[in-house]
Amino acid sequence: MNTKKSILLLLIIPLLSFSTHKYYLSLTQIEYRSELQAVQITINVFMDDIELALNKDYNIDLQLTTKKELKDNDVYFIKYLNKKLHLKVDGVSRDFNYIGKEYDGDLVYFYLEIEDVKELKNIEVTNKILTNHFPKQENLIKSKVGKKHKSLLLNAKNDKGLLKF
Repeated sequence: MNTKKSILLLLIIPLLSFSTHKYYLSLTQIEYRSELQAVQITINVFMDDIELALNKDYNIDLQLTTKKELKDNDVYFIKYLNKKLHLKVDGVSRDFNYIGKEYDGDLVYFYLEIEDVKELKNIEVTNKILTNHFPKQENLIKSKVGKKHKSLLLNAKNDKGLLKF
């Protein structure tokens, strides 16, 4: 009987790994580069989640990583990120530049930058990425300023936090 259970488990576990993910998490990495006087931001989200959100919000069909992928999809990514991510550097709202995106497996990486930041004492982050489509969405914020590392975990009910350095 134990051998049958073991074989059954060995067959079922790989099948479960191909099911859709049951957790909703994005990672936003913020790094202040004093030599560039810039805040560099990398966001990674699950491709299927961001695609679903943008398709619903903008009534489009992105079809990411296919031959039918919309050619101007960066327009939608920029619009969405500007709507869902807000940053204040030392109490002042700052716009970010959208540098681009990259696909890696089932993730999309977005690259952003805030220029002309002479020093950084604190950064306030409001991150609502995917929270209205996925109520259990959590957005982890990790930051590095000099040798100091700080992090926050934001969600639909608590979408804003302050990192002090």
